[in-house]
Amino acid sequence: MQVANNQNGNIADEVFGKVGSKVTLIEYGDYQCPGCGTINPTIKSITENYKDQLQFVFRNFPLTNIHQNAKAAAAAVESAGQQGKYWEMHARVYAGQSEWESLSGTGRTDQFTKYASEFGLDATKFVADMASANITNKISYDTALGKKANVVATPTFFLNGTKVDSDKWSTADFSTKLKEVIDAELTKASIALPK
Repeated sequence: MQVANNQNGNIADEVFGKVGSKVTLIEYGDYQCPGCGTINPTIKSITENYKDQLQFVFRNFPLTNIHQNAKAAAAAVESAGQQGKYWEMHARVYAGQSEWESLSGTGRTDQFTKYASEFGLDATKFVADMASANITNKISYDTALGKKANVVATPTFFLNGTKVDSDKWSTADFSTKLKEVIDAELTKASIALPK
């Protein structure tokens, strides 16, 4: 887990599940990536099922050469995190992908601000945070970590530092295969599987 420091804009990794678990699942994702959007409900279901056994971290890896709004979407999620609604905005941005993917400038910001209002966030702070150096640094730092780990596509998953070969799995098999890999890692760490 990345703690808050100057390199990442003083924004630590957001963790879902059991903080400090011996088993960590990290996803490098792009909020405008169709594959990431498709698989997100499955990831949410799996991480919810394993929330007492593992910790899940999402790291931003916007593929800006093909997804013009990916970085802005990441900024929206990180900005919501500054007001305690990271995971809610994470799910909302993925669910609303088709609503913002072709927008630009003010239209895009307005759409993300609309989502922020759904969670009762301070809109002025939200918009200011989206444009802040801290949020930009966090996204850049996440991306640099991904590049260092040889991430080239999204979604890419790591389980306890080892890349998961999920790119070879069909969408239909994804849930079953990921659970198998997680179960094996939990067993290796002597952590009881969820019931």
